[in-house]
Amino acid sequence: MTSIDPTAVPGRWDSLHALLRRLDDEIGAVYTDRGVDGVRPRFVYPLIRLAHTGPLTIRELAASLGRTHSAMSQTVTAMRSEGLVQTESGEDARTRRVALTDKARALVPLLEAEWRATEESIAEIDDELPYALSAVVADLERVLASRSLRARLVERLDAAGHPVQTPGAPGPETP
Repeated sequence: MTSIDPTAVPGRWDSLHALLRRLDDEIGAVYTDRGVDGVRPRFVYPLIRLAHTGPLTIRELAASLGRTHSAMSQTVTAMRSEGLVQTESGEDARTRRVALTDKARALVPLLEAEWRATEESIAEIDDELPYALSAVVADLERVLASRSLRARLVERLDAAGHPVQTPGAPGPETP
């Protein structure tokens, strides 16, 4: 143990993560209010995409949404347990194609309407802020383009005596 627990002090991003969870919960409550059970906000993007593309492999779906294969695989598993998608054999034994169920197809008009309403609401909120969140994101992208978070982390870890380990090189626990 090197010092006090750094996770015991709230981090700068804690409030952002909490806000995003709260917004997702509010979107989920909109579905519940309309009698839709089992639909989580993270399902909406892939469900709408599948409604427009037809069945896709998990890899194709993940790539089309800018998500990792692992994250999309977990989402597909959760959607399948809610009866929203089904999987079928793909072109070979290693791939599975994901398709909407009738239950999900019936929900797509509501999902698309909620998506548009959310986008309009976020634009309205952006306009009400003294410094729009979309501007913050653009500014962050600009700053990170000049020096990435990874580069900043590496610099600090190197300075703290935790350099990158090369294969075969002795690690910190090796004398």
